[in-house]
Amino acid sequence: MTPLHVLLAGAFILLGIGLYGLLVIRNMIKLVIAIQIMVKGAMLAFVVAGGLNGQLNLGQSLALTVITADTIVAIIGLALAIRIQERSGSLDVDEVMNLEG
Repeated sequence: MTPLHVLLAGAFILLGIGLYGLLVIRNMIKLVIAIQIMVKGAMLAFVVAGGLNGQLNLGQSLALTVITADTIVAIIGLALAIRIQERSGSLDVDEVMNLEG
């Protein structure tokens, strides 16, 4: 196994950890963190796939695009979580889903 294959396996492990977090965790801030972990795994897979195909520049440019979009998603997600915490007093997804009004 080459080092790039090990990195690709690590990318899929990160994707799996993030997916597990999305399915199990009920706290909104932890959900944002789980999404961040998944995106980092996908970004690592892009860079490694670019390296395996000899197109490292393409993988790096995709990674920069993903970093930009991921930062925006994190900022908006955390802002929404803070606003929901202020209004409902809870960050639990199940409790927030039962709110009315």
